Amino acid sequence: MSGLLGVQCVLLLWGCLMLPRLSHEAVLVSLEEAANTELANGAPRSLQKRSTDNNMVEVYSVTVDCAVTSRFAHTVMTSKAMNKANSSQEIFFQVELPKTAFITNFSMEIDGRVYVGVVKEKEKAKKEYETAVKAGQTAALVKASGRKMEKFSVSVNIAALTNVTFTLTHEELLQRKRGQYEILTRVQPKQRVQEFKIVTNIYEPQGISQVDVHSTFLSNELLPLVEKTVTDTKAHISFSPTLEQQRSCPDCEGTLINGDFIVKYDVKREKDLGDIQIINGYFVHYFAPSKLRPVPMNVVFVIDTSGSMYGRKIAQTRDAMLEILQDLQEQDHFGIITFDHRIMPWQPTMQQATNQTVEEAKRFIRALRDNGGTDINDAVLKAVEMIHTARRSEKLPQRSADTIILLTDGMPNSGESDTAIIQKNVEKANNRNMSLYCLGFGNDVQYSFLDVMAQENKGFARRIFEDSDAAIQLQDFYEEVSSPLLLEVDLKYPVNTVDFLTTNHFNHLFNGAEIIVAGRLMDASIDNFPVEVFGVGNEDYQVQGQASVLDWGVMYPDEEYIFGDFTERLWAYLTIQQLLDKSKTDSGLEKENSKAKALEMSLKYNFVTPLTSMVVTKPESDDPPLVADKLTEEQRQMAERMIPKHTSYPTHTSYVPHRYTHPTYLAFPNPVVDGDPHFLIELPDREDALCFNINNKPGTIFTLVKDQESGILVNGQIIGDKAIPPGGQINTYFSRFGIVHKALGVKLEVSTQDISVFQDSKWVSLLWSGTASLKGPNLDLLLTKDRSLTVTLKDSVKFVILLHKVWEKHPYNRDYLGFYTLDSHLLSPNVHGLLGQFYHSIEFEVSDMRPGESPEKPDATMFVKGHQLNVTRGWQRDFRNNIKNGVKIPCWFIHNNATGLIDGEANDYIVSGLFKTF
Repeated sequence: MSGLLGVQCVLLLWGCLMLPRLSHEAVLVSLEEAANTELANGAPRSLQKRSTDNNMVEVYSVTVDCAVTSRFAHTVMTSKAMNKANSSQEIFFQVELPKTAFITNFSMEIDGRVYVGVVKEKEKAKKEYETAVKAGQTAALVKASGRKMEKFSVSVNIAALTNVTFTLTHEELLQRKRGQYEILTRVQPKQRVQEFKIVTNIYEPQGISQVDVHSTFLSNELLPLVEKTVTDTKAHISFSPTLEQQRSCPDCEGTLINGDFIVKYDVKREKDLGDIQIINGYFVHYFAPSKLRPVPMNVVFVIDTSGSMYGRKIAQTRDAMLEILQDLQEQDHFGIITFDHRIMPWQPTMQQATNQTVEEAKRFIRALRDNGGTDINDAVLKAVEMIHTARRSEKLPQRSADTIILLTDGMPNSGESDTAIIQKNVEKANNRNMSLYCLGFGNDVQYSFLDVMAQENKGFARRIFEDSDAAIQLQDFYEEVSSPLLLEVDLKYPVNTVDFLTTNHFNHLFNGAEIIVAGRLMDASIDNFPVEVFGVGNEDYQVQGQASVLDWGVMYPDEEYIFGDFTERLWAYLTIQQLLDKSKTDSGLEKENSKAKALEMSLKYNFVTPLTSMVVTKPESDDPPLVADKLTEEQRQMAERMIPKHTSYPTHTSYVPHRYTHPTYLAFPNPVVDGDPHFLIELPDREDALCFNINNKPGTIFTLVKDQESGILVNGQIIGDKAIPPGGQINTYFSRFGIVHKALGVKLEVSTQDISVFQDSKWVSLLWSGTASLKGPNLDLLLTKDRSLTVTLKDSVKFVILLHKVWEKHPYNRDYLGFYTLDSHLLSPNVHGLLGQFYHSIEFEVSDMRPGESPEKPDATMFVKGHQLNVTRGWQRDFRNNIKNGVKIPCWFIHNNATGLIDGEANDYIVSGLFKTF
């Protein structure tokens, strides 16, 4: 493919914590509206017939800027190219990323205009590219690529003498395997590049114990180009060959370096309690104690020997099992069951792993032959019975791990063949007493069946790829699970201190692995809180201690792009992954709730997950939109089956409708202003809400939020209807908001027409007519076309502003704005304003329920702030998840401009300017 950019980056476990800053002169444009974009002077861009003249397309920069901060990886890959021709050229961008990572951003900057991909619910994205599918065009940007990677590729038609910059960002929580974290970059350039750079920065406050760097292509001449600097808590690795040094043979013209650049590292583990970091209202707990002896294993190997295992599969299984048996410890007990349409145990009972029994088992394995059908049901049930029998007869150590490892390459077609019934049978017989690990060999196995069955029985599934190294894959898997250090691990935190906790009970902690738990603090100002860890090992394991807040500004004063946001995104990443796993084993309403919550968080944090897609519309093109998806293992498997026949892979199998659920930030009071102007204070702890209206003349400006300690100010100006309807009265709405953060030097003005941002002494303007993502050192903005603006202030609160579009010919109503607060608990206790005074808590009592003016709206008496008020039960609408109709929220309505509920009078909150204080 001509014009292919200079490097394909295959990133197994790595990341970046710094997004490239957009220049303040750049114009941000949604990729959705890019097809109709005009130049700044109003003249439409004219493109000639596309060409792919390789000599006229220069890729002059490829950079991979990687950083890992406390295991959380944020990766930015950037490629820059120029069309040197006098006609338009097709320029390609292609990279590979780990299948466990979530894409969070993709953008193209062309002549100062930045086109940004939009993350949407998958069902909505599907509709947008259905036209492309019907036209027979490839609509997927992401395709399966090998075992661990996904390939992202896109092309764009570039006008003559024009530059383009591609930027792809993804995030991932690194998983420790066999005692190491691995960062791998695959270098496969299609041409030499003027600037080629791989930079990896590792920041681990726990302390770095080791860092190793090696590569499959580093010659003696290239080895000095690898720079490695390691201190107690930081590591910096870079590789930046010159144009001449990018040859695989220094004196051979036309050759290119090609291979893997690998960084492996681990951290110090001096505390039995593990490492706990509390940053910006979120905490993360890493637990992997050292110096523990493995717990004995009781393992039954259940091996498929049906006819489909003919040839290399059965040979590789034999080779792997011979090595695995050799690795058994004398304290372990084991059994072997082979099956086709028959069930054939090696021995009727569990055997201790002595030299004699291991040698006898090897002779049995060497004689394995393929034949017959596939009776998975009876084979697994036989393994469960074998362990149960050994337990009842007290043949097994009391403190030991019971495990079944199933290896199969096909569908059950003998005995019970209904996979749902097999799952129920196994779950009932096992009763979660032992762990079941399911290994699916090849492409014909029904992976989803194995995946669910394993998760229902304290295990997980793994695909074994039908390649020359399949035996090594099996051995590597067994090495991961063969040395459990602790069983039934519980990590406990104060109930009244933490909410929205990720999974904190684990069936196993294996040697070389790590347990990670994250959560949000109910009190962001907490200095320390107690932590306890319990587990069952060779002895009962119990440790406890205190965790303290870390001041990252002090720890890393020179690293401005490292701040508390990473703990929140780590928590979100982990929560989404666990919700997706949970939805596989849930049923009915619980399943839908798990998916709905995962979808909500995916959209909130701009993650491309199996429930969302990134829609990319090419600039200046009539091409249909393309879609970047997160492939499921079933989709990857399906793609592999189709490789001999097709070049495009299916990317969608199911779509989950968006459901309204309370967002995670509703653990604290959540004040809202929306409508005429309706103020709504949701009180999740009471499962109740308060609401009121503030009436005044159009043009009046109110202070909504004022926090002197943090320097945050939010003012809002109201606007009136175009005219008073017959027999009615004029309504007022918020039409402008001014947001200031003095400490960060940020000023933001939002109106119904546009958004203006002041930062670093410059103004940048955005239009509601486009979708854009603007990320800076102190402020992040996420603009969704004609719908919402999410404002994230560094180390502080977030706001969402909704745009309510009204038919422009409506005789009375106008466009207006709604204002919603996220993570209000991060503001100081002294925050004030019409909304700010309700951010933390409010005490009230309601009694004397009685009929009101409307039968469906009863009146009551409220006692609040020393006042006795007449209130009415009614409803207000929350528009966050349904901007057209809203969701009805029941609330107690306080009359007379909320007199008695708010401090002072409504007029006390009036100011003279959008950025003035009262």
